[in-house]
Amino acid sequence: MSEWANYSIADMGLVVTGSTPSTKAKRFWDGEVPFYSPADFDGSILCTKTEKTVTEEALSFCRPIPVNAIMFTCIASVGKIAISSKCGVTNQQINSIIPFPDAFDYRFIYYILSYHRSIFENYAPQTTIPIINKGDFQKFSFIVPKDINEQRKIADILSTVDDVIEKTEAAIDKYQAIKAGMMQDLFTRGIDTQTGKMRPTFEEAPELYKKSELGWIPKGWNATEFKDACLEFINGGTPSTKNASNWVGNIPWITGADFLESFEVGFIRRHINEDALRYSSSHLIREGNILLVTRTGVGKLAIAPFDVAISQDITGIILDPNQCCVEFFYYYLQVLVEDFKKMNQGTSINGIIRSDLEATLILKPSLVEQKQIAAVLKALDDNLKSEQSNLSKYRDLKKGLMADLLTGKVRIK
Repeated sequence: MSEWANYSIADMGLVVTGSTPSTKAKRFWDGEVPFYSPADFDGSILCTKTEKTVTEEALSFCRPIPVNAIMFTCIASVGKIAISSKCGVTNQQINSIIPFPDAFDYRFIYYILSYHRSIFENYAPQTTIPIINKGDFQKFSFIVPKDINEQRKIADILSTVDDVIEKTEAAIDKYQAIKAGMMQDLFTRGIDTQTGKMRPTFEEAPELYKKSELGWIPKGWNATEFKDACLEFINGGTPSTKNASNWVGNIPWITGADFLESFEVGFIRRHINEDALRYSSSHLIREGNILLVTRTGVGKLAIAPFDVAISQDITGIILDPNQCCVEFFYYYLQVLVEDFKKMNQGTSINGIIRSDLEATLILKPSLVEQKQIAAVLKALDDNLKSEQSNLSKYRDLKKGLMADLLTGKVRIK
């Protein structure tokens, strides 16, 4: 580490604390100059868009920062960070570092501060509004390479990973938007089973549709009560918590808290044994059936990934395989989540009354069409999950690289 040295933030650049132009002077606002605030920092390295802007005239009453200044929040949301994409001004919550260009790479400073963010978060007094004043902020110091070229090479590597992460996030956003649009179309227009393509819209071909209790739907579809598509609705329960032996077993037992927002079951925290299942109101739902949270966390749902015992939060939905495709209803029920939330009953514990769930009106295309619709959505989901898995890997990669490169553990030659 002889080629690395300890530098304070003040050694790395000029520190500028932001200021806000008078809000009473309209001539200062709604111009072309960015007015950066912590609310504009969305996790991206570059802050390219600000909610508010100021005029050129306002610059003479503020402390402007140039492009590529490192903006760091030191009041309230301590630790939020971004690089300025344009010359602008910041509010007073932000201290900006204008690097000494011949000695320090602005991207490297961004990464070293990001890597050590927890130091700042822990330093800020745990008061109503955490704050690090400018004097204290610029005293923070870190071991960094003396050679700016080594700083740049480290920043190049980390920037490359960040570019991949950004593109992967964009791909995820794209697939999510496509899926949302496809669900809207598929559950109103469906798929022509002869051509494998979506039907024309009602406006384009009204003769292909009929009126129902749920509005205009494709001919061949039915609007029916949920209970008519199911063999059984199964409620769960909780084995006695006073008997510790109930909770020593290998049968997964889940509550609404074990569901992810992505319509999946997450980490299973508790297991029970055969006796606990037999002598309680909990029930076993077989792999491949739909699980719907009908009490705490109403609206979360998943397809059981394996045989699982359920708590009173959950209703197991056993569909009639002769007329229903599980995957179709898994996606279709996602569309009804907001309706389920509105059905909440009770005071101390929200929940859906069983009879209301059974009487819910649903759309039911032919079994063949259900399978075709489900196949389209599953393909989109597979792409989405693949990108999400990649994103997790890239973030882990970046975390490891930062630990190696920003501490000198691994040197760049």
